[in-house]
Amino acid sequence: MTSTTLSPSPVDIGIGGMTCASCVSRVEKALKKVPGVQEATVNLATESARIVVAPGDNLDARLRRAVRDAGYEPRAADAAVMEEDASPWTGFMPVAVGLALSAPLVLPMIGDLLGKHWMLAPIWQFLLVTPVQFILGARFYKAGWSALKALTGNMDLLVAIGTTAGWLLSMWLWLTSEPDVMVHLYFEGSAVVITLVMLGKWLEARAKRQTTSAIRALHALRPDVAHLMGLDGEVDVPVAEVLVGDRLVVKPGERFPVDGTLLEGYTQVDESMLTGEPLPVAKDAGGALTGGSINGDGRVVMQVGAVGGETVLSRIIRLVEDAQAAKAPIQRMVDQVSAVFVPVVLVLAVVTLLGWWLTGHTFELAVIHAVSVLVIACPCALGLATPAAIMAGTGVAAKHGILIKDAQALELAHKVDVVAFDKTGTLTVGKPKLTALSVAAGMNEAELLRVAASLQSGSEHPLARAVVLAAKEKNLAFESPDNVRAVPGRGSEGEVGVRSFLIGSLRWMGELGVDVRSLADRAAELQSQGATVSALAERATDGLTLRALMAFGDEPKPGAREALAALRARGIKTVMISGDNKGAAEAMARRLGLRPEEGEVMAEVLPGDKAARVVALKNGGHTVAMVGDGVNDAPALAAADVGMAMGNGTDVAMHAAGITLMRGDPLLVAAALEISDRTVAKIRQNLFWAFFYNAAGIPLAALGYLNPVMAGAAMAMSSVSVMSNALLLKRWKPRK
Repeated sequence: MTSTTLSPSPVDIGIGGMTCASCVSRVEKALKKVPGVQEATVNLATESARIVVAPGDNLDARLRRAVRDAGYEPRAADAAVMEEDASPWTGFMPVAVGLALSAPLVLPMIGDLLGKHWMLAPIWQFLLVTPVQFILGARFYKAGWSALKALTGNMDLLVAIGTTAGWLLSMWLWLTSEPDVMVHLYFEGSAVVITLVMLGKWLEARAKRQTTSAIRALHALRPDVAHLMGLDGEVDVPVAEVLVGDRLVVKPGERFPVDGTLLEGYTQVDESMLTGEPLPVAKDAGGALTGGSINGDGRVVMQVGAVGGETVLSRIIRLVEDAQAAKAPIQRMVDQVSAVFVPVVLVLAVVTLLGWWLTGHTFELAVIHAVSVLVIACPCALGLATPAAIMAGTGVAAKHGILIKDAQALELAHKVDVVAFDKTGTLTVGKPKLTALSVAAGMNEAELLRVAASLQSGSEHPLARAVVLAAKEKNLAFESPDNVRAVPGRGSEGEVGVRSFLIGSLRWMGELGVDVRSLADRAAELQSQGATVSALAERATDGLTLRALMAFGDEPKPGAREALAALRARGIKTVMISGDNKGAAEAMARRLGLRPEEGEVMAEVLPGDKAARVVALKNGGHTVAMVGDGVNDAPALAAADVGMAMGNGTDVAMHAAGITLMRGDPLLVAAALEISDRTVAKIRQNLFWAFFYNAAGIPLAALGYLNPVMAGAAMAMSSVSVMSNALLLKRWKPRK
């Protein structure tokens, strides 16, 4: 009897009603108390939670109940992100009502400055302010009461206590005043504070919709309908019903509904949504097609290769959502502060009240200053500072072909001072060609090329494909080998017909004791020219005998030399890690502008040793980014502080990396480091302003320099300024 161990899985839940960093802390605590929850991360900007849970029955329902019991509303995971902003004025009506009712209360304040007395009678002030206080402000009472029941605090509680205190003080002054005496009331403070807070939250929500526009734009790339070629001809079906293997018609100008392969026709495809590259890509039969890209001017037929969550577009959306839902390490400090912030503010408000009252001032003045402390201290900006910048940064990066998988990679990338590159497929085109075949005396060149192609016919290694292509170009017929065995980092061996052969590096041949002296001079000559040299040996009863040398040449990727120069200009050291022999690796390095004499080339590194080289660089006190594209790069990508996978590489590499460069363009490496730098700078600016507002505002309010109206305006502007500053990232573009 066998047992299957299920691994923990992530669950996403939307959360309505959160207003500040204290709400975030409270929801996280409530979720972590649910049995089976291993980790919970709540994001104020996306209004969502990501929970890592152990497998269990009805756990989703329990999580939603925990959210509701904490005083918030559980929603669909993407409810806030996918909320359509049909009009920029969506949700403004309550704010407009508040402004209309508050304006007559504010006019007398303006009149005082002009020497006019426009003060309304107390009954009219009461009639104007009460609907604002108890109808428009009902949301603050509801959320504040929920916080009190949970023995915590939040922004709503501060606003509710502060404005209610102002309203009650005004009522007491009015009802206890002498008849026909115009007493100064503070109704306008309560009404204006509630209206300003509502205005700030509306502006904040409007800005949030812009930060989540990257996700909405990606979702919009999915067509709803596909043209299926069925038994009865062409039929329109929902994309959700398309199956792998189906044949679909895609008309000119339409988006490809799913991933697949071009079967019939020729077209130009706009893949800018994927790669950020504006130029269309030519596709003919056999070409790979990606769902969401735009067909050019040809009617084509495609065969479906992937549907649903397995398509490239779905994976991109998942990566961007994961990054935007993640919590950067710097946010932990904010969470620790916000957890104790509201209780501290309540204590400060009481101290302010007692301090002014006990020093001989009127009770009404003491209440007003305490209300100002409560109002200005709302920690909205603290909760938004980090996630707003991360959402804007990851969104604009995705638009330009840089997919940032996690917030930690985004935060660390700006510290990188060493970038290590894999050579083949990363700095070079990755499609080497067989440039020379040197055979031992008495051997037939065509026969040995046929043998080599037969032995390599089942391999996906770039050098193996180059051998097979060379044989095909010479119209040589080759057969399937038997008993093939790959030796990682060295080569392979197998049987072709009744003969047994090995093909691999000269280093491997030396380890096996193959005598290569007959072609040693030729090997040295080829290596000095920058070629990668492999050997073909035959196994016989008397041992291994060298039969031929094969030289392979690769070309640098377009832009690779410029990419390395751009990194060097930023003061970043670049290193190329290659499995090639020293001569070939250094020759290619010089073509790329690298300096082998300064330790910028690591040659003859076996695939399993790449991670060790990366760790050695880290141990030298460096923050290291590793850039690669193959399966054998995955351990090194995971070992680096920041892993960057080329989007033209393997899924394994992309899963191991924190950042994926969709164009496979080395120039995007510098761009990824730059957007990280910009985003972290925005996070720091936002946190500075968020702390500055509170650090400066609370003492000013406590000392009587801010009245409740000014405090409310400052608090509202703190959130708006943080969101607006984050949105400036949307203007970023990679340097050409």
